[in-house]
Amino acid sequence: MPLYLGVMSGTSLDGLDIALIEQEQQLKLLATHYIPMPAELRQSLLALCASGPDEIARAALAENAWVALAAAGIHQLLTAQQLQPSAIRAIGSHGQTIRHEPARGFTVQIGNPALLAELTGISVISDFRRRDVAAGGQGAPLVPAFHESLFESQGERLAVLNIGGFSNLSLIERGTPVRGFDCGPGNVLLDAWIHDRQGQSYDAGGAWAASGKVLPNLLSALLSDPFFAGTGPKSTGREVFNLPWLKHHLSSQPACSDADVQATLLELTAQSIISSLQTAQQGTQALLVCGGGAHNSVLMQRLAALLPNARVSSTDVCGVDPDWVEAMAFAWLAHCCLEGVAGNRPSVTGARGLRVLGAVYPA
Repeated sequence: MPLYLGVMSGTSLDGLDIALIEQEQQLKLLATHYIPMPAELRQSLLALCASGPDEIARAALAENAWVALAAAGIHQLLTAQQLQPSAIRAIGSHGQTIRHEPARGFTVQIGNPALLAELTGISVISDFRRRDVAAGGQGAPLVPAFHESLFESQGERLAVLNIGGFSNLSLIERGTPVRGFDCGPGNVLLDAWIHDRQGQSYDAGGAWAASGKVLPNLLSALLSDPFFAGTGPKSTGREVFNLPWLKHHLSSQPACSDADVQATLLELTAQSIISSLQTAQQGTQALLVCGGGAHNSVLMQRLAALLPNARVSSTDVCGVDPDWVEAMAFAWLAHCCLEGVAGNRPSVTGARGLRVLGAVYPA
C-alpha cells in the first residue's frame, strides 16, 4: 500500500495544504491537514516576489521557516493517523513560488527539500517545475495531467478549473491529449484589494463584490492586458498581476467606490476564465471547479451564467474535495517521479516532450 504526502502552498499564501494519499491502480485520499500561514512568514514570502535588498539571505531564512511549518504539519497528520514516517514512501513538496518567468527561462520555488527530509525522516520529491522549463515549457500548470488521471472517466467534454491565487484550466476529451493553461487572476487581485481596503485576507463568499457594481470602463482596461489575448501554452503570476498593476489602471479611471472595484475584479476573473475556455474548447459539457474559488458563491454563479449550456459545479460532485486537489496532485507527481512516469504534458506547457519531473532527496 504505497502512501504519499503532498504539500502545497499556493500563490494565495493563506496556508499549507497537506494531503495523504494511497496510490495503487487508483488514487485514494486518506487524510488531510491544513496549517495557516503565520502573518510574518506570509509577508516575508510576499516581499520575495519582487526585487529587494539581501534577497538571498531573506529567501534562505524564509524557506527554512516554511519547511519548519510543513514538517510540523506532517508530524501532526501522521500522529493523528497513527502512522510512522517509515510508512510514507515520499513527500511531494511543491515549495513556495517566489518568481515565475518562463519567458526568461526560469521559475523559482523555495522550500529546502533537504531540510524537510531531515526534519521528517521521509524522502522528499521537489523542484517539479524547472525540468519542464528546461525543456522549453512554461513549467505551469502541472495539474492537468493529474486532472486527466482523476476525471477522465467522466466521459464527456470536460473542463477542470482550479481557482487559487491564479486560475488555470484543464481541458479533457477522450482520445485527445489533455490541454491546459493559466487563464489569469483567480483570487489574487480580489484578496489584494480587500486586504488593502479593509484589512481582510479574502472576500468571504464574494459578499463584498456582490455589494458593488461592475465598472465597464475599468473592466475593459483590465482585460486589455496582453496576457488575455494570448492562447496556451501560457502561465502567469504575481510578476504580471498584482496590486500596483491594479492601482495603475485605477489611476486613469474616474473616482469609484471600493466595492465597485471588487465587483469589477470578480467579473475580470469570471470573464477571463470563460472567454479562454470558450476559445479553447467548444461545447464544454461540464466545468468542475476546485481551489479556494469554489467557495466563492458569487463567482460560481457568474461562471454558471456565462456558461449556460454546461453544468458548473465544484469537484465535490465527483467525490473529490475541491480544497485538496492540488496537494493531492503533488503527492501523485511524487509517485510519478519515483516510478519514472512523465508528469508534464507538452500539449499543456509547450515543452519539447514528456519529462519525469522532480528531484529526489532521500530520507
